Amino acid sequence: MPFRQKPSGNSVLRSWLTVPVIFCLLLAHSAAQTNPGPSDPAGADSLKHDPLVPVAFDHFYNMDYDRAVAEFEKVLERHPNDPKAVNHVLMAVLLRELYRMGAMRSGEYANDSFIGDAHRPADPQVKEQIKQLVARAEALEEQELKANPNDVNALYARGVTRGQFAMYTALVERAWFSALRNAVGARRDHERVLQLDPNYVDAKLVVGTHYYVMGSLPWSVKAAVALVGLSGTKEKGLEYLRQVADGKTENSVDAQVVLGLFLRREHRYDESRALMHELAVDYPRCYLFPLEEANLLRAAGHTSEAAVMYRKVWQDGRDGKFGRLHYELAAFGLGELLRSQKDYAAAASAYELVSEVSDPDPETLQKSNLAAGEMYDLLQKRDLAMKKYQTVLAENASSPPADQARKLIKQAYRE
Repeated sequence: MPFRQKPSGNSVLRSWLTVPVIFCLLLAHSAAQTNPGPSDPAGADSLKHDPLVPVAFDHFYNMDYDRAVAEFEKVLERHPNDPKAVNHVLMAVLLRELYRMGAMRSGEYANDSFIGDAHRPADPQVKEQIKQLVARAEALEEQELKANPNDVNALYARGVTRGQFAMYTALVERAWFSALRNAVGARRDHERVLQLDPNYVDAKLVVGTHYYVMGSLPWSVKAAVALVGLSGTKEKGLEYLRQVADGKTENSVDAQVVLGLFLRREHRYDESRALMHELAVDYPRCYLFPLEEANLLRAAGHTSEAAVMYRKVWQDGRDGKFGRLHYELAAFGLGELLRSQKDYAAAASAYELVSEVSDPDPETLQKSNLAAGEMYDLLQKRDLAMKKYQTVLAENASSPPADQARKLIKQAYRE
């Protein structure tokens, strides 16, 4: 990992936030919470028997965010004083916006460099909506905690709100101190829940994630964050996440996702792939799960199987299985795999597939055009390469791929 030198204050924050706590953006950062803790009194959760909640979550996990938002808003209308209902809407709105921004690519979260990558800017109206939802949830949670400071459901809900706001401030606002403060607050709330009720398994998602994070940091950064009383080990974190994943609560899905990412970071690719495969079966309209299966096969060195999987995701997308989701990432992944095998002609063809999609992700399209141009240069097809570089500049002249394209227009690409 980076940060071998003594870190600055900002780099400490970035190192803390860079680890895949943020990958909870793929799903919910423990926002599911429709089941109360095992020792909660009957009827403590007003959402437990609302039939629209599981329907909304099915759409959410299948990345049909528009429908999920609409359904969670209906749930909130039925339960206007339940902070968990507010958190559901907050989660769905935030994830929808992060997806639109291009901030939901699992490969970027397998290393520690993504935090500086620029995504498309957030919609100002959505930013304001998120802040209003956070304020509404916090007001309800504080009202409940004022009446009973040891209300585990209110503490849990507040931790969820803080966790989601940490995600927002890190990935949208790039406000590191605010993100760190809220991330620590989420952990504190859920640690308190576990003190009051050790059987409240769902609270172990945030705590376990933070334990793994702490165990992954370089010693210099560990020492810095230890000053605020935080500690943890990777082993304890993975143990907690497995307990949630196996607990068959609403948070089990989130725990599987986070656990799968952490196992990937540990190079335990087969274990991670088993989790992704299970999720792909349960949520067949979410292309991210089978795409991650392909990525894991490639990382494990099973290149032939990975190529088959990339092609399957691409074809399923062409057949309409994923709707308007950006399944073209599978074509780019296939191109990268074939490029690593020095099959430049096949790689160029794979990259070209991205442009066949009616509304491709702009960043993926630009990177694919650049990569195709590089392949054509290696194939001694300079005219085709030049056309690709010009296309890259026409798409977005101020991006890193455009900077590279300018260089390659002057001098052909060589490995």
